[in-house]
Amino acid sequence: MGDHLAQELIDTALRSGVDEAEVYQSSSFSRPVTFESNRLKQLESSESMGTALRIWQKDRPGLAVAYGAVEPQTLVDKAIALSSLNKPESIDFCYPRSDINPTIGEEMAVETFIEMGKTAIAQLRAVYPDLICHGGFECESEKTLLINSRGLYCLVEDISLSYYLETEWVRGDDFLGIYDGEYTQGKLQIDASVASILQRLAWAEKNVTATAGKVPVLFTSNAASMLWSTVASALNGKRILESSSPWSQSLDKLVISPKINLYQDPTAKPYICHFDDEGTPTRSLSLIREGYIQEFYGDRRVCKELDMRPTGNGFRPSLGRYPTSDLINMIVAPGEKTLEEMIVQLDNGIVVDQILGGGADLSGDFSVNIELGYQVKNGEIVGRVKDTMIAGNVYEALKNVAEIGGDRRWQGSCLTPSILIESLSVIG
Repeated sequence: MGDHLAQELIDTALRSGVDEAEVYQSSSFSRPVTFESNRLKQLESSESMGTALRIWQKDRPGLAVAYGAVEPQTLVDKAIALSSLNKPESIDFCYPRSDINPTIGEEMAVETFIEMGKTAIAQLRAVYPDLICHGGFECESEKTLLINSRGLYCLVEDISLSYYLETEWVRGDDFLGIYDGEYTQGKLQIDASVASILQRLAWAEKNVTATAGKVPVLFTSNAASMLWSTVASALNGKRILESSSPWSQSLDKLVISPKINLYQDPTAKPYICHFDDEGTPTRSLSLIREGYIQEFYGDRRVCKELDMRPTGNGFRPSLGRYPTSDLINMIVAPGEKTLEEMIVQLDNGIVVDQILGGGADLSGDFSVNIELGYQVKNGEIVGRVKDTMIAGNVYEALKNVAEIGGDRRWQGSCLTPSILIESLSVIG
């Protein structure tokens, strides 16, 4: 149905007198399994399909969106009406080609999810009987189709598996929440998540007072993504054009620690991405090498204005919005030490594992509450710190990196290790 409808929308739009037309269609089918308060709560299935039609009439763009069944002429008329409200812009389509990709991933039975959830919760509560455990497991099939009036045809389908585990530990007026999870197209490593949660619970059994002032801070891979989201914004070609990035004039310059290598790899599992939402083939990017900025990224318009070869980074924030510059599969090259080995080298410091609230803005300044963190004394974790904040600046912090860990994990589409910063402000 999707392919036929997409082509019918293109044909209807051209018959209605538009100059060019593009159809972006996304459909999914999922079977989530939910656990709440230590018990199986819900089994369900959900299916959705969304269609976005973008047209240009007299060079004015118009975007109309529909969900579920679509009446082609109605959607075309809506897009034409909206185009009259917009200013003319140049049309920059990707070159026509057929880009059809094989389905990636394998399905998993609901019964397997149920057994996994029950086993994981039993393992956690066998050690800490007072825990209240929640979780969710999901197998989702997704299909993305992109075609335009110049002969572009892009299709990708994948099957993903994911889960999350969340534990609540209430001791009087002391509440502790710890979470873990995974998104993959292969085997689920739920035993590793259970082991991770149990280790973090053990570290948090005792509450201690944090050392205030300027001290070394070790971000686990769970918390380190706060740093990299700011870096990704600073490397965004749109920010470079606007001169709003602090690195707008820093190409080929040393901006952070030489210990840091940062790149984009669209072939990295489980977030394989063959093309962006404009149909441009994605490609690997060496963003930062040994602290030096090597490349920026952008959508087609941004790359053209920066006189760069298209990077394939034009993505829609939502179905009803135009593609804009966004990074995919941001990967931080690992070091060699495990998290435990990095902890051992700390005489007096803080480990940050979960944070509350947002991170830094584009300026890099941040002041965040530690949701889950630990005090380290003489190379050992001595307990959990409460009512504690950390503050600093991302760019300055990344100039003072003491160590990059070898324990990388995906946080969204960012693959990051733990990272030890020489000094940040800790506020009790």
